[in-house]
Amino acid sequence: MQILYFNELESTQTKLKELIRSNELQPPVAVVCDIQNAGIGSRGNSWQGLSGNLFLSFAIPLKTLPNDLKIESASIYFSYLLKEVLSEHESKVWMKWPNDFYRDDKKIGGMITNVLKDHLVCGVGLNMLHAPEGFDVLDIEISRERLLEAYFIKLEKMISWKQVFSNYELEFRKNQNFTTHVNSLRISLENAELQSDGSIVINGERLYSLR
Repeated sequence: MQILYFNELESTQTKLKELIRSNELQPPVAVVCDIQNAGIGSRGNSWQGLSGNLFLSFAIPLKTLPNDLKIESASIYFSYLLKEVLSEHESKVWMKWPNDFYRDDKKIGGMITNVLKDHLVCGVGLNMLHAPEGFDVLDIEISRERLLEAYFIKLEKMISWKQVFSNYELEFRKNQNFTTHVNSLRISLENAELQSDGSIVINGERLYSLR
């Protein structure tokens, strides 16, 4: 994975997409910055922060993804692999469906995914040192470079969706006291039933992450 580092950007995802569209870069490739001023979060929200946090976007050719991974559940897949890396370094962070990283009951980060040309683009924000009011920070000390190295090594293995899902399924019960957003509605996850493709069923309606 080629990694480009920048001091300050409005958005790592915007920058990465610009470089791909202009054919200056070819995936697999990643963009990282120290300070992000207008990062893209879920539902059009921004994800901003100070130096010391993780601001990352990376792109992978769709043809290299596991054959059993539905694109609608890509955010679960890539989020959970990052969560596993954190766990391997003794973090207790858990993943709220479909793409948010939590420490106890407070969010510390998240991931969004979308498709550009023949590539999957993933954007990650993680509070490693600083957090705004109402949020929290990572519960372990690890350098950004060490975390990225471990994460990209894991990504290169392209572990099957079935294997990743079997691990995530055990953790899903932690969602019961939380909510998720569907369009503009906030919906309780108390009675959500996780399906084998990463979707959930609530009140008979099947929902995909689509983030």
